[in-house]
Amino acid sequence: MPRTRVYSGMNKERRFEALVSGHSALLYRYAYWLCDGHHASAEDVVQETFLRAWKSLDQLQEHQAAKAWLMTILRRENARRFERKQFDIVDVELDDVALNDDRFEFELDSHELRRAILQLDHAYRDPLLLQAIGGFSCEEIANILDLGKGAVMTRVFRAKKMLMDIMNPQASEASHG
Repeated sequence: MPRTRVYSGMNKERRFEALVSGHSALLYRYAYWLCDGHHASAEDVVQETFLRAWKSLDQLQEHQAAKAWLMTILRRENARRFERKQFDIVDVELDDVALNDDRFEFELDSHELRRAILQLDHAYRDPLLLQAIGGFSCEEIANILDLGKGAVMTRVFRAKKMLMDIMNPQASEASHG
C-alpha cells in the first residue's frame, strides 16, 4: 500500500495547525509526567516541541508518523531542559501538586497511583507512560526511545510489577516469602 504525504494539498501553516490541534493534549499529558507534574515546565516543553516541529515540518513525510515524531521531539526537548540551565531544587510534597488541572484530561484512580508512578526510574516510567498515555505499541515505543522491542516489553512488564509492589507491599511480601 503506497504511503501518502502528510496532509497533501495543505500549505505549511495549515499542516502545522492540524498537528497542533490533533496532538497538543497528548503532548501536554506526556510532558506533564516527564516534568514530574510541573505545569509551567510541561507547557514550556510542549511549546519548544512545536517550535522545533515547525522548523522541521518538511521532514515529516507521512501523516501516520506524526504522533511518534512529535513524541520523539518532546523527549529531546525535555532532555535539553537539563542541558540548557541549572534548576533551583525545591522540596515540594506531592500533595501540594494540583492533579485536577483542566488541561490534564487523563484522570487517575488515586493519588497513590500517581505517587507510585513517580517513584519509578525513568527507564521504566517512560515506556509505561508512552503505552498508557500515548497508546503506542511496543514497536513504536522502541523507535521513540531507541530501544529494542524486547527491551520495551520487559521494561513495561517490570514497571507494572514494580507498581503492584509499591501499591500493595503486603501482597508483594507474601508472594516472595
